[in-house]
Amino acid sequence: MFMVNPGYMLWVMLPTLVLTLFARWRVESTFRRYSQVLSERGLSGQQTARLLMQHQGLEGVRIEQTPGFLTDHYDPRDKTMRLSEASLGNSVAAMAVVAHELGHAEQDKTGNALLNLRASLVPVANLGSGLGVWVIIIGLALNWYPVAWAGVLLFGAMVAFTLITLPVEFDASRRAKKNLAAAGLVSPGEARAVDAVLDAAALTYVAAAAGAVLQLLYWVTRLSGRSRD
Repeated sequence: MFMVNPGYMLWVMLPTLVLTLFARWRVESTFRRYSQVLSERGLSGQQTARLLMQHQGLEGVRIEQTPGFLTDHYDPRDKTMRLSEASLGNSVAAMAVVAHELGHAEQDKTGNALLNLRASLVPVANLGSGLGVWVIIIGLALNWYPVAWAGVLLFGAMVAFTLITLPVEFDASRRAKKNLAAAGLVSPGEARAVDAVLDAAALTYVAAAAGAVLQLLYWVTRLSGRSRD
């Protein structure tokens, strides 16, 4: 099977696994650490959200609770910010997460081009993530190179999605840090804690993008070699 090829395991799976596990450990350990640090003003995540929404002119954003750990997200389709239980507490970590998700809401309000582009890629990215590699494998196994290249294009859409996600997420974190400070919700010490939480979270997106690029390069290289045979 192509998926257990030694080159694939060494140059794609192993680095991706290491990066993913490190990023997950870093974000979870950092969040848990600062979830024990209470907001100096005693603000809960929801109170922080309300104050930031007033400051940013985002009163139309709805807030809902979502199950899971670090499952927080902003949905531009219905202008809803969904927060996990941990992000509703009165910790500095909760403030960081809430401010980040409202950074996405601010992007949505201002018509951020990359956010809109990412949203437009969701259907094809989901298709490429689920089918792309299998189409490549079938094409290579049967020497149907046009089919294999079609799989590369499908998978490439998912890779493009992960790459576009990077500046979108970085910008949301930049907005979060700026807005928390501008609204006077964090002290200098809390601002440093917010930086730590958001910088750790950014690693998860970097790891996902790096793993996707490595996999795409592997399949392009392999298919190019087979096509020349």
